[in-house]
Amino acid sequence: MNEIFIGLAASGEREVLELSRANRHGLIAGATGTGKTVTLQGLAESFSANGVPVFLADVKGDLSGIAMAGSPTFSHAADLQERAKQLGMTDYTYADNPAVFWDLYGQQGHPIRTTISEMGPLLLARLLDLNETQEGVLNVVFRYADEQGLLLLDLEDLQAMLAYSAEHAQELSAKYGNVTRATVGTIQRQLLTLDSQGGAQFFGEPALEITDFIRTDEQGRGIINILAADKLMQSPKLYATFLLWLLAELFQVLPEVGDPEKPKLVFFFDEAHLLFDGAPKALEEKIEQVVRLIRSKGVGVYFCTQNPIDVPDAVAGQLGNRVQHALRAFTPQDQRAIKAAAETFRINPDLDVAKAITELKVGEALVSMLQQDGSPGIVQRTLIKPPRSRIGPVTDQERAIIQSVSPLQGKYDTK
Repeated sequence: MNEIFIGLAASGEREVLELSRANRHGLIAGATGTGKTVTLQGLAESFSANGVPVFLADVKGDLSGIAMAGSPTFSHAADLQERAKQLGMTDYTYADNPAVFWDLYGQQGHPIRTTISEMGPLLLARLLDLNETQEGVLNVVFRYADEQGLLLLDLEDLQAMLAYSAEHAQELSAKYGNVTRATVGTIQRQLLTLDSQGGAQFFGEPALEITDFIRTDEQGRGIINILAADKLMQSPKLYATFLLWLLAELFQVLPEVGDPEKPKLVFFFDEAHLLFDGAPKALEEKIEQVVRLIRSKGVGVYFCTQNPIDVPDAVAGQLGNRVQHALRAFTPQDQRAIKAAAETFRINPDLDVAKAITELKVGEALVSMLQQDGSPGIVQRTLIKPPRSRIGPVTDQERAIIQSVSPLQGKYDTK
């Protein structure tokens, strides 16, 4: 199979995602309660079944159930079975998926760490909410450390480097430009704030090996890497910076492959607006650059958000595969979002897209996938296939069992 079944259009056509076009990125959008998380789950498990590793951020804590098979005792099981019947899925059975749990704080999965040096001054400045002058001084600190062969591993290393910079501000200013004690002091205070929010746990060793995200199990199924992001959401800057760092690292590490038969890795970013809220222009440009170029590395990026206008136009223009669940027209902003969403689709003369967006039922969506020749398919009102795994979170006991048999057990769990 070189395609993933998405659902059945009202016209009777099968809507599919061509695996050879899955690295052209995508968008899953819709109001709360319209089924976009279930759509994300179904897509992720289909990628896994086709041997494609997946990374997904579990923002609300309910995607962890993808590691367990569904059950007929689940409260909505009858609805899902009926939907499968409507779609002609005669082979519909419950199934689990190979999963590895991750957590920046190391509480609900393997900890993820990187070094200060690998993070770099641009993303760190975003994380610390620095202004242009402060970011310039941070760049000087990184430049000096690099020239002196000093590796910045954790926040303590950076604090020590900043203290040295404050003491030798005059010398550094003569060589690199204006460095003041006051500016260095501001950066130090921001680091203390980051430390108090638990950010220090993200920096240090052992640093993550990106290739550990790109694994398959003994049956050839892609491993689904699930990031516990419910607590991380309380620090949205850390969440956004981490995700961007991860993409940038993948871009640096992976070789060019063009358009492979199927992706090497697929990312699902839930609550995607957090990547862009209040982001400075330089960071938006960085996100756009990474999303545009990482396609050629065989990586697909799928943004999941309530409102399609949450994603900047420059990034949205890179998202070829689209699933639009219902939107509500309660406010003028909602109406603008509906109009904007409708205009992004290839026109279907038999469908009033703007009207349909407000009428979609739970589990229905407007779907437009890239075709084999790379052109967008005509938008269709589609009944989305149900997932085979559990809808809802795993229990603490189930999570502990899955962790105990993880192939990465012990590699990252010590510091």
